[in-house]
Amino acid sequence: MAADLSQIVKAYDVRGVVPDQWDEALSELFGAAFVEVTGADAIVIGHDMRPSSPGLSDAFARGASARGADVTLIGLCSTDQLYFASGHLGLPGAMFTASHNPAQYNGIKMCRAGAAPVGQDTGLADIRALVESWREKGAPEPAAEPGTVSRRETLTDYAAHLLSLVDLSQMRPLKVVVDAGNGMGGHTVPTVFAALPVTLVPMYFELDGTFPNHEANPLDPANIVDLQERVRAEGADLGLAFDGDADRCFVVDERGEGIPPSAITALVAARELEKHPGGTVIHNLITSWSVPEVVREHGGSPVRTRVGHSFIKEEMARSGAIFGGEHSAHYYFRDFWNADTGMLAALHVLAALGSQPAPLSELVAHYDRYPSSGEINSTVADQAASTAAVRTAFESRPGVTLDTLDGLTVTTSDWWFNLRPSNTEPLLRLNVEARDEETLNAIRDEVLSLVRA
Repeated sequence: MAADLSQIVKAYDVRGVVPDQWDEALSELFGAAFVEVTGADAIVIGHDMRPSSPGLSDAFARGASARGADVTLIGLCSTDQLYFASGHLGLPGAMFTASHNPAQYNGIKMCRAGAAPVGQDTGLADIRALVESWREKGAPEPAAEPGTVSRRETLTDYAAHLLSLVDLSQMRPLKVVVDAGNGMGGHTVPTVFAALPVTLVPMYFELDGTFPNHEANPLDPANIVDLQERVRAEGADLGLAFDGDADRCFVVDERGEGIPPSAITALVAARELEKHPGGTVIHNLITSWSVPEVVREHGGSPVRTRVGHSFIKEEMARSGAIFGGEHSAHYYFRDFWNADTGMLAALHVLAALGSQPAPLSELVAHYDRYPSSGEINSTVADQAASTAAVRTAFESRPGVTLDTLDGLTVTTSDWWFNLRPSNTEPLLRLNVEARDEETLNAIRDEVLSLVRA
Protein backbone atom coordinates (compact mmCIF):
# COMPACT_ATOMS: atom_id res chain seq x y z
CA MET A 1 0.00 0.00 0.00
CA ALA A 2 1.58 3.27 -1.14
CA ALA A 3 -0.40 5.62 1.10
CA ASP A 4 0.62 9.26 1.23
CA LEU A 5 1.83 9.83 4.79
CA SER A 6 1.19 13.57 4.51
CA GLN A 7 -2.52 12.69 4.38
CA ILE A 8 -2.51 10.74 7.65
CA VAL A 9 0.22 12.29 9.82
CA LYS A 10 -1.56 15.32 11.32
CA ALA A 11 -0.36 18.06 13.68
CA TYR A 12 -0.80 15.96 16.85
CA ASP A 13 -1.48 12.38 15.75
CA VAL A 14 -1.81 9.82 12.98
CA ARG A 15 -5.33 9.52 11.58
CA GLY A 16 -6.90 8.12 8.42
CA VAL A 17 -9.21 5.58 6.80
CA VAL A 18 -8.37 1.87 7.30
CA PRO A 19 -7.30 0.06 5.13
CA ASP A 20 -7.40 2.66 2.31
CA GLN A 21 -4.94 5.14 3.85
CA TRP A 22 -3.09 2.95 6.33
CA ASP A 23 -3.02 -0.65 7.56
CA GLU A 24 -1.25 -3.10 9.89
CA ALA A 25 1.94 -3.19 7.80
CA LEU A 26 2.25 0.58 8.14
CA SER A 27 1.35 0.44 11.84
CA GLU A 28 4.25 -1.98 12.37
CA LEU A 29 6.64 0.57 10.85
CA PHE A 30 5.17 3.31 13.06
CA GLY A 31 5.85 1.10 16.10
CA ALA A 32 9.48 0.62 15.11
CA ALA A 33 9.94 4.34 14.35
CA PHE A 34 8.30 5.37 17.64
CA VAL A 35 10.87 3.32 19.59
CA GLU A 36 13.71 4.66 17.46
CA VAL A 37 12.75 8.33 17.88
CA THR A 38 11.90 8.17 21.60
CA GLY A 39 14.87 5.92 22.41
CA ALA A 40 12.50 3.89 24.60
CA ASP A 41 13.45 0.48 25.94
CA ALA A 42 9.84 -0.09 27.07
CA ILE A 43 6.44 1.31 25.96
CA VAL A 44 2.74 0.93 26.77
CA ILE A 45 -0.05 0.51 24.18
CA GLY A 46 -3.84 0.77 24.47
CA HIS A 47 -6.74 0.83 22.01
CA ASP A 48 -10.42 1.74 21.67
CA MET A 49 -13.38 -0.36 20.48
CA ARG A 50 -13.05 0.18 16.72
CA PRO A 51 -12.99 -3.07 14.71
CA SER A 52 -9.52 -2.26 13.32
CA SER A 53 -7.97 -1.25 16.67
CA PRO A 54 -6.77 -4.64 18.04
CA GLY A 55 -4.98 -5.57 14.80
CA LEU A 56 -3.35 -2.16 14.39
CA SER A 57 -2.17 -2.02 18.01
CA ASP A 58 -0.76 -5.58 17.85
CA ALA A 59 1.13 -4.65 14.65
CA PHE A 60 2.58 -1.53 16.35
CA ALA A 61 3.67 -3.78 19.24
CA ARG A 62 5.42 -6.15 16.80
CA GLY A 63 7.32 -3.24 15.25
CA ALA A 64 8.31 -1.87 18.67
CA SER A 65 9.42 -5.21 20.12
CA ALA A 66 11.43 -6.01 16.97
CA ARG A 67 13.45 -2.86 17.73
CA GLY A 68 14.20 -4.24 21.20
CA ALA A 69 11.56 -2.49 23.32
CA ASP A 70 9.51 -4.33 25.94
CA VAL A 71 5.81 -3.75 25.28
CA THR A 72 2.99 -3.60 27.85
CA LEU A 73 -0.43 -4.02 26.24
CA ILE A 74 -3.29 -2.62 28.34
CA GLY A 75 -5.96 -3.54 25.78
CA LEU A 76 -9.30 -1.73 25.69
CA CYS A 77 -9.01 1.69 27.33
CA SER A 78 -9.98 5.34 27.08
CA THR A 79 -7.35 7.81 25.89
CA ASP A 80 -7.00 9.27 29.38
CA GLN A 81 -6.54 5.73 30.73
CA LEU A 82 -3.56 5.37 28.34
CA TYR A 83 -2.22 8.73 29.61
CA PHE A 84 -2.62 7.39 33.16
CA ALA A 85 -0.63 4.26 32.24
CA SER A 86 2.10 6.38 30.62
CA GLY A 87 2.33 8.61 33.70
CA HIS A 88 1.95 5.88 36.32
CA LEU A 89 4.41 3.45 34.67
CA GLY A 90 6.77 6.18 33.42
CA LEU A 91 6.66 4.85 29.85
CA PRO A 92 6.09 6.34 26.39
CA GLY A 93 2.66 5.33 25.13
CA ALA A 94 0.54 4.85 22.01
CA MET A 95 -3.25 4.98 21.95
CA PHE A 96 -5.14 3.57 18.96
CA THR A 97 -8.26 5.65 18.40
CA ALA A 98 -9.82 8.10 15.96
CA SER A 99 -11.80 9.76 18.79
CA HIS A 100 -15.18 10.86 17.37
CA ASN A 101 -14.38 10.21 13.69
CA PRO A 102 -16.58 7.73 11.77
CA ALA A 103 -16.07 3.96 12.02
CA GLN A 104 -13.80 3.56 8.98
CA TYR A 105 -11.17 5.84 10.56
CA ASN A 106 -8.46 4.96 13.05
CA GLY A 107 -5.42 6.71 14.42
CA ILE A 108 -2.53 6.80 16.90
CA LYS A 109 -2.05 9.34 19.68
CA MET A 110 1.53 9.06 20.91
CA CYS A 111 3.18 10.41 24.04
CA ARG A 112 6.53 10.27 25.79
CA ALA A 113 6.91 9.01 29.37
CA GLY A 114 4.71 10.96 31.77
CA ALA A 115 2.07 11.52 29.05
CA ALA A 116 4.09 14.33 27.39
CA PRO A 117 2.59 14.86 23.93
CA VAL A 118 4.31 13.83 20.70
CA GLY A 119 3.37 16.35 17.97
CA GLN A 120 4.97 17.60 14.78
CA ASP A 121 7.68 19.56 16.63
CA THR A 122 8.23 16.98 19.38
CA GLY A 123 8.95 13.80 17.40
CA LEU A 124 6.03 13.15 15.05
CA ALA A 125 7.79 14.68 12.01
CA ASP A 126 10.85 12.50 12.76
CA ILE A 127 8.68 9.38 13.07
CA ARG A 128 7.05 10.13 9.73
CA ALA A 129 10.43 10.71 8.05
CA LEU A 130 11.76 7.35 9.35
CA VAL A 131 8.66 5.47 8.19
CA GLU A 132 8.95 7.08 4.74
CA SER A 133 12.63 6.16 4.40
CA TRP A 134 11.99 2.56 5.51
CA ARG A 135 9.18 2.16 2.98
CA GLU A 136 11.57 3.24 0.23
CA LYS A 137 14.67 1.33 1.31
CA GLY A 138 13.27 -1.50 3.42
CA ALA A 139 12.99 -1.64 7.19
CA PRO A 140 16.20 -2.03 9.19
CA GLU A 141 17.38 -5.35 10.61
CA PRO A 142 15.59 -6.32 13.85
CA ALA A 143 17.44 -5.75 17.12
CA ALA A 144 19.69 -8.63 18.22
CA GLU A 145 17.51 -9.06 21.31
CA PRO A 146 13.78 -8.53 20.63
CA GLY A 147 11.65 -7.01 23.40
CA THR A 148 9.00 -8.88 25.38
CA VAL A 149 5.24 -8.37 25.01
CA SER A 150 3.09 -8.63 28.13
CA ARG A 151 -0.45 -7.67 29.15
CA ARG A 152 -1.50 -5.57 32.14
CA GLU A 153 -4.82 -4.44 33.62
CA THR A 154 -4.86 -0.71 34.46
CA LEU A 155 -8.55 0.21 34.75
CA THR A 156 -8.70 -0.35 38.53
CA ASP A 157 -5.59 1.76 39.20
CA TYR A 158 -6.82 4.46 36.79
CA ALA A 159 -10.14 4.72 38.66
CA ALA A 160 -8.42 4.78 42.06
CA HIS A 161 -6.06 7.55 40.95
CA LEU A 162 -8.89 9.77 39.67
CA LEU A 163 -10.96 9.21 42.82
CA SER A 164 -7.95 10.17 44.96
CA LEU A 165 -7.86 13.62 43.30
CA VAL A 166 -11.41 14.74 44.20
CA ASP A 167 -13.06 14.88 47.64
CA LEU A 168 -16.34 13.02 47.15
CA SER A 169 -16.90 12.29 50.86
CA GLN A 170 -19.66 14.92 51.31
CA MET A 171 -21.59 13.90 48.21
CA ARG A 172 -25.35 13.34 48.48
CA PRO A 173 -26.96 10.60 46.35
CA LEU A 174 -27.38 11.64 42.72
CA LYS A 175 -29.12 10.18 39.70
CA VAL A 176 -26.83 10.46 36.67
CA VAL A 177 -27.56 9.59 33.05
CA VAL A 178 -24.40 8.80 31.05
CA ASP A 179 -24.37 8.54 27.25
CA ALA A 180 -21.18 6.72 26.23
CA GLY A 181 -22.04 6.86 22.51
CA ASN A 182 -20.95 3.19 22.19
CA GLY A 183 -17.44 4.46 22.96
CA MET A 184 -14.94 3.88 25.73
CA GLY A 185 -17.03 5.62 28.41
CA GLY A 186 -18.96 2.35 28.50
CA HIS A 187 -15.72 0.70 29.63
CA THR A 188 -14.49 3.27 32.19
CA VAL A 189 -17.64 4.73 33.79
CA PRO A 190 -18.89 1.56 35.57
CA THR A 191 -15.54 1.10 37.36
CA VAL A 192 -14.98 4.77 38.22
CA PHE A 193 -18.57 5.30 39.46
CA ALA A 194 -18.84 1.97 41.32
CA ALA A 195 -17.95 3.38 44.75
CA LEU A 196 -20.00 6.60 44.43
CA PRO A 197 -23.51 7.28 45.81
CA VAL A 198 -24.79 7.45 42.24
CA THR A 199 -27.77 5.83 40.57
CA LEU A 200 -26.30 5.31 37.12
CA VAL A 201 -28.60 5.31 34.08
CA PRO A 202 -26.42 3.99 31.23
CA MET A 203 -27.05 4.83 27.57
CA TYR A 204 -25.21 3.14 24.69
CA PHE A 205 -22.61 1.47 26.93
CA GLU A 206 -22.14 -1.42 24.46
CA LEU A 207 -18.67 -1.04 22.95
CA ASP A 208 -19.33 -0.74 19.20
CA GLY A 209 -16.91 1.07 16.91
CA THR A 210 -19.55 1.31 14.17
CA PHE A 211 -21.47 3.85 16.35
CA PRO A 212 -24.97 2.49 15.65
CA ASN A 213 -26.88 5.13 17.67
CA HIS A 214 -25.20 8.46 16.94
CA GLU A 215 -21.74 9.92 16.34
CA ALA A 216 -19.65 9.90 19.51
CA ASN A 217 -19.12 13.68 19.34
CA PRO A 218 -21.09 15.41 22.10
CA LEU A 219 -20.18 18.92 20.88
CA ASP A 220 -22.62 18.46 17.98
CA PRO A 221 -26.07 19.26 19.45
CA ALA A 222 -27.65 16.46 17.37
CA ASN A 223 -25.66 13.88 19.35
CA ILE A 224 -26.93 14.86 22.83
CA VAL A 225 -30.67 14.93 22.01
CA ASP A 226 -31.15 11.37 23.35
CA LEU A 227 -29.31 12.27 26.56
CA GLN A 228 -31.34 15.45 27.06
CA GLU A 229 -34.63 13.58 26.66
CA ARG A 230 -33.51 10.80 29.01
CA VAL A 231 -32.39 13.23 31.74
CA ARG A 232 -35.83 14.86 31.70
CA ALA A 233 -37.68 11.53 31.52
CA GLU A 234 -35.70 10.07 34.45
CA GLY A 235 -35.87 13.24 36.57
CA ALA A 236 -32.09 12.89 36.82
CA ASP A 237 -29.77 15.37 38.54
CA LEU A 238 -27.56 15.65 35.47
CA GLY A 239 -26.38 13.96 32.29
CA LEU A 240 -22.86 13.27 31.02
CA ALA A 241 -21.86 12.56 27.40
CA PHE A 242 -18.43 11.19 26.47
CA ASP A 243 -16.82 11.18 23.04
CA GLY A 244 -15.55 8.02 21.33
CA ASP A 245 -12.27 7.68 23.22
CA ALA A 246 -13.81 9.16 26.39
CA ASP A 247 -11.23 11.90 26.91
CA ARG A 248 -13.87 14.64 26.51
CA CYS A 249 -16.98 15.03 28.65
CA PHE A 250 -20.03 17.23 27.99
CA VAL A 251 -22.49 18.06 30.81
CA VAL A 252 -26.28 18.49 30.71
CA ASP A 253 -28.22 19.95 33.67
CA GLU A 254 -31.39 18.63 35.33
CA ARG A 255 -33.57 20.45 32.77
CA GLY A 256 -31.74 18.76 29.89
CA GLU A 257 -29.94 21.98 28.99
CA GLY A 258 -26.34 21.72 27.80
CA ILE A 259 -23.79 23.52 29.98
CA PRO A 260 -21.11 25.38 28.01
CA PRO A 261 -17.64 23.87 28.55
CA SER A 262 -16.46 27.37 29.57
CA ALA A 263 -18.77 27.21 32.60
CA ILE A 264 -17.38 23.77 33.52
CA THR A 265 -13.85 25.18 33.09
CA ALA A 266 -14.67 28.03 35.50
CA LEU A 267 -16.30 25.67 38.04
CA VAL A 268 -13.38 23.22 38.02
CA ALA A 269 -10.87 26.10 38.13
CA ALA A 270 -12.50 27.46 41.30
CA ARG A 271 -12.30 24.01 42.92
CA GLU A 272 -8.67 23.41 41.89
CA LEU A 273 -7.74 26.85 43.26
CA GLU A 274 -9.19 25.83 46.64
CA LYS A 275 -6.66 22.97 46.65
CA HIS A 276 -3.81 25.02 45.16
CA PRO A 277 -4.24 28.66 46.26
CA GLY A 278 -2.74 31.25 43.93
CA GLY A 279 -2.28 28.76 41.10
CA THR A 280 -2.17 29.47 37.37
CA VAL A 281 -5.08 28.36 35.16
CA ILE A 282 -4.79 28.09 31.37
CA HIS A 283 -7.74 28.86 29.09
CA ASN A 284 -7.79 29.12 25.32
CA LEU A 285 -8.76 32.39 23.66
CA ILE A 286 -12.33 31.35 22.81
CA THR A 287 -13.41 30.37 26.29
CA SER A 288 -15.82 32.78 27.96
CA TRP A 289 -14.89 36.00 29.76
CA SER A 290 -16.25 34.22 32.83
CA VAL A 291 -13.21 31.91 33.01
CA PRO A 292 -10.50 34.53 33.73
CA GLU A 293 -13.00 36.43 35.91
CA VAL A 294 -13.66 33.40 38.13
CA VAL A 295 -9.96 32.53 38.26
CA ARG A 296 -9.10 36.05 39.51
CA GLU A 297 -12.02 36.04 41.98
CA HIS A 298 -10.57 32.86 43.50
CA GLY A 299 -7.05 34.28 43.76
CA GLY A 300 -5.58 32.57 40.70
CA SER A 301 -3.71 33.79 37.62
CA PRO A 302 -5.41 33.20 34.27
CA VAL A 303 -3.21 32.63 31.20
CA ARG A 304 -4.69 32.86 27.69
CA THR A 305 -3.38 30.55 24.97
CA ARG A 306 -4.06 29.37 21.42
CA VAL A 307 -6.60 26.66 20.65
CA GLY A 308 -5.17 23.12 20.61
CA HIS A 309 -4.00 20.58 23.17
CA SER A 310 -0.31 20.85 22.28
CA PHE A 311 -0.34 24.60 23.07
CA ILE A 312 -2.23 24.05 26.32
CA LYS A 313 0.08 21.23 27.47
CA GLU A 314 3.21 23.22 26.57
CA GLU A 315 1.95 26.26 28.47
CA MET A 316 0.96 24.12 31.47
CA ALA A 317 4.43 22.59 31.61
CA ARG A 318 6.10 25.99 31.17
CA SER A 319 4.00 27.83 33.78
CA GLY A 320 3.36 24.99 36.24
CA ALA A 321 -0.40 25.62 35.81
CA ILE A 322 -2.73 23.57 38.00
CA PHE A 323 -5.53 23.28 35.43
CA GLY A 324 -6.47 24.14 31.86
CA GLY A 325 -9.75 24.14 29.96
CA GLU A 326 -10.90 24.51 26.36
CA HIS A 327 -14.24 25.37 24.72
CA SER A 328 -14.16 21.85 23.17
CA ALA A 329 -14.63 20.11 26.57
CA HIS A 330 -10.97 19.13 26.95
CA TYR A 331 -9.84 19.57 30.57
CA TYR A 332 -6.18 19.32 31.62
CA PHE A 333 -4.87 18.71 35.16
CA ARG A 334 -1.41 19.11 36.65
CA ASP A 335 -2.25 16.19 38.97
CA PHE A 336 -2.83 14.07 35.84
CA TRP A 337 0.55 14.70 34.18
CA ASN A 338 -0.86 17.86 32.47
CA ALA A 339 -2.94 15.53 30.30
CA ASP A 340 -6.63 15.88 29.49
CA THR A 341 -9.26 13.80 31.23
CA GLY A 342 -12.98 14.40 30.88
CA MET A 343 -13.61 11.85 33.61
CA LEU A 344 -11.81 13.92 36.25
CA ALA A 345 -13.77 17.02 35.21
CA ALA A 346 -16.99 14.97 35.53
CA LEU A 347 -16.00 13.91 39.07
CA HIS A 348 -15.48 17.57 39.99
CA VAL A 349 -18.99 18.38 38.72
CA LEU A 350 -20.46 15.49 40.74
CA ALA A 351 -18.57 16.61 43.87
CA ALA A 352 -19.63 20.26 43.44
CA LEU A 353 -23.28 19.35 42.86
CA GLY A 354 -23.42 16.63 45.51
CA SER A 355 -21.93 18.73 48.30
CA GLN A 356 -24.77 21.31 48.28
CA PRO A 357 -28.58 21.16 47.87
CA ALA A 358 -29.19 23.35 44.78
CA PRO A 359 -29.82 21.87 41.30
CA LEU A 360 -27.03 21.97 38.74
CA SER A 361 -28.63 24.78 36.69
CA GLU A 362 -28.55 27.03 39.75
CA LEU A 363 -25.00 26.00 40.68
CA VAL A 364 -23.52 26.73 37.24
CA ALA A 365 -25.39 30.04 36.73
CA HIS A 366 -22.57 31.68 38.70
CA TYR A 367 -20.06 30.40 36.12
CA ASP A 368 -22.16 30.87 32.95
CA ARG A 369 -22.41 34.66 32.82
CA TYR A 370 -22.64 35.84 29.21
CA PRO A 371 -24.54 34.88 26.07
CA SER A 372 -22.34 33.26 23.44
CA SER A 373 -22.78 32.03 19.88
CA GLY A 374 -20.98 28.72 20.13
CA GLU A 375 -18.69 27.87 17.20
CA ILE A 376 -20.17 28.74 13.79
CA ASN A 377 -18.40 27.37 10.70
CA SER A 378 -18.48 29.05 7.28
CA THR A 379 -17.07 27.49 4.10
CA VAL A 380 -15.02 30.15 2.29
CA ALA A 381 -12.96 30.18 -0.89
CA ASP A 382 -10.22 32.38 0.59
CA GLN A 383 -9.74 32.35 4.36
CA ALA A 384 -7.22 35.22 4.36
CA ALA A 385 -9.34 37.52 2.18
CA SER A 386 -12.49 36.94 4.24
CA THR A 387 -10.57 37.58 7.47
CA ALA A 388 -9.05 40.76 6.02
CA ALA A 389 -12.51 42.05 5.07
CA VAL A 390 -13.69 41.56 8.65
CA ARG A 391 -10.59 43.25 10.04
CA THR A 392 -11.06 46.27 7.76
CA ALA A 393 -14.68 46.62 8.86
CA PHE A 394 -13.86 46.65 12.59
CA GLU A 395 -10.31 47.92 13.15
CA SER A 396 -11.03 51.67 13.07
CA ARG A 397 -14.06 51.60 15.38
CA PRO A 398 -13.69 53.39 18.73
CA GLY A 399 -12.86 51.20 21.73
CA VAL A 400 -11.80 48.21 19.60
CA THR A 401 -8.64 46.19 20.25
CA LEU A 402 -7.34 43.51 17.89
CA ASP A 403 -4.97 40.62 18.35
CA THR A 404 -3.76 37.78 16.14
CA LEU A 405 -2.62 35.16 18.66
CA ASP A 406 -4.86 32.64 16.88
CA GLY A 407 -6.80 33.98 13.90
CA LEU A 408 -8.32 37.43 14.49
CA THR A 409 -9.76 38.44 17.87
CA VAL A 410 -11.68 41.72 18.09
CA THR A 411 -12.59 42.95 21.60
CA THR A 412 -14.55 45.84 23.14
CA SER A 413 -15.88 46.35 26.67
CA ASP A 414 -19.28 44.91 25.62
CA TRP A 415 -18.42 42.06 23.22
CA TRP A 416 -15.64 40.08 21.56
CA PHE A 417 -15.35 37.72 18.64
CA ASN A 418 -12.67 35.40 17.31
CA LEU A 419 -12.45 34.34 13.67
CA ARG A 420 -9.90 31.64 12.93
CA PRO A 421 -9.18 29.33 10.00
CA SER A 422 -9.51 25.56 10.21
CA ASN A 423 -6.15 23.81 9.71
CA THR A 424 -7.71 20.98 7.73
CA GLU A 425 -10.73 22.36 5.82
CA PRO A 426 -11.63 25.56 3.84
CA LEU A 427 -13.55 26.86 6.86
CA LEU A 428 -13.55 29.93 9.07
CA ARG A 429 -14.70 29.35 12.64
CA LEU A 430 -16.50 32.18 14.43
CA ASN A 431 -17.07 32.52 18.19
CA VAL A 432 -18.87 35.57 19.63
CA GLU A 433 -19.66 36.59 23.21
CA ALA A 434 -21.46 39.69 24.47
CA ARG A 435 -23.01 41.15 27.61
CA ASP A 436 -26.55 40.74 26.22
CA GLU A 437 -28.35 38.68 23.55
CA GLU A 438 -29.22 41.66 21.36
CA THR A 439 -25.58 42.75 21.02
CA LEU A 440 -24.48 39.14 20.50
CA ASN A 441 -26.92 38.63 17.63
CA ALA A 442 -25.99 41.95 15.98
CA ILE A 443 -22.22 41.28 16.04
CA ARG A 444 -22.65 37.64 14.98
CA ASP A 445 -24.84 38.60 11.99
CA GLU A 446 -22.54 41.40 10.91
CA VAL A 447 -19.42 39.24 10.94
CA LEU A 448 -21.16 36.34 9.18
CA SER A 449 -22.48 38.67 6.45
CA LEU A 450 -18.89 39.84 5.78
CA VAL A 451 -17.45 36.30 5.88
CA ARG A 452 -20.13 34.86 3.60
CA ALA A 453 -20.36 37.82 1.21
